[in-house]
Amino acid sequence: MNVETLLDLIHRTPTAWHAAENVKEILCKSGYSVLLQSDPDAVGAGDWFTVRNGTGLVAFRIPEIVDPTTVCFRISAVHGDSPCFRLKPNAQLKGATTRLNTELYGGGIYATWMDVGLGLAGRVMVRTADGLKAKLIYIDRPVAVIPNTAPHLRPMNEGLTLDPKCDLIPLFGDGEADLNRLLAEELQVSASDVVGWDLSLVSCDKGFVFGQKGEFMTSPRLDDLECVYTCLSGFLAAKCPENVIPVFALFDNEETGSLSFSGAAGTLLKDALARILPDEAVRQSALARSFLVSADNAHALHPNHPELYDGQNAPVMNGGVVVKYNASQRYMSDGFSGAVFTEICNRAAVPVQVFANRSDKRGGSTLGNLSEAQVPIRGVDIGAAQLAMHSARETAGSLDVAHLSNALKAFYQADFTLSDDGVQWN
Repeated sequence: MNVETLLDLIHRTPTAWHAAENVKEILCKSGYSVLLQSDPDAVGAGDWFTVRNGTGLVAFRIPEIVDPTTVCFRISAVHGDSPCFRLKPNAQLKGATTRLNTELYGGGIYATWMDVGLGLAGRVMVRTADGLKAKLIYIDRPVAVIPNTAPHLRPMNEGLTLDPKCDLIPLFGDGEADLNRLLAEELQVSASDVVGWDLSLVSCDKGFVFGQKGEFMTSPRLDDLECVYTCLSGFLAAKCPENVIPVFALFDNEETGSLSFSGAAGTLLKDALARILPDEAVRQSALARSFLVSADNAHALHPNHPELYDGQNAPVMNGGVVVKYNASQRYMSDGFSGAVFTEICNRAAVPVQVFANRSDKRGGSTLGNLSEAQVPIRGVDIGAAQLAMHSARETAGSLDVAHLSNALKAFYQADFTLSDDGVQWN
């Protein structure tokens, strides 16, 4: 995958609903068939995907012949949600102007969202002649702004703490502005037929490449859409060894803990694997031979603040795929899984670097160990090195797009067998 393609896909992916829909579209164009969550039957050979709640998705390929004594899964797991502002029900705050009543979603750097044009995106429930229907919406033009206060009126440059219930309320229009009317016009329905929503205010800015040699890129939602599309690219391009079942898992709600219907702490992946291998004994045996790559971007060494990092374990942009470690198990990598993945990358000539927090920093977490609680499987946490994580606009290295894509393709294609004490290359 190249940088321009990635940035275009990210711009067309403002929410987790759009992430699943765009992945679904790519899979359908690649010949995959949908497996309904409500379908009770096991699934046979072929290329399949299943979607839960419009935001969680699992895709997989089942070979014609499956040997139950050697079959295994190769899984990459990513998340499609990003920090944003979620609209509440009864979202309009009326007065001389109309503001939108929002909640913070995820741990954003909210000062970066001030005075930025915000688009509106998500899922809207619409009444039809037959019932209710979910429709996706993306108004990719500014419909709201969160205005700053002038420094003449309060000290804006002296460590100000932003209060979400007043400082971060978006300005939507004059006193006559009407959110339902806007939604109805965009969806071409009656305003009275808009009966519910899961809507977010998002940055609608487009990503771009910069640097003297185009070595960097900046975009909203690099975390985690860079991993979503590069892992999907590797998944689709790979020609897997015999008796390997490749799986691509897209989760929601990682930014708020993953404990949801379509999150990594839920049963989406577990249930999909049970559809692939219904016999529990065969499935548990396969899981013991399987491997999971949890892909979520990592913190790059910040040129202005190198003191915030562990000097020996601080990855740089364009330095290759990052393997992430944490003693408190906020990442699932350990010496075993890190060595396996690093060797896969070395054999494919993909550069690898490592990340560990400075010992007095708690750091973030991701979906690998949460998935592991539902599906017992060895795995590793990886990502691309980036700056400004959770900002309205994030920055990463252009070369790492290819590094991630190539690493995931190599992961799916690698011909190896896991044992309790190592790995054998076949």
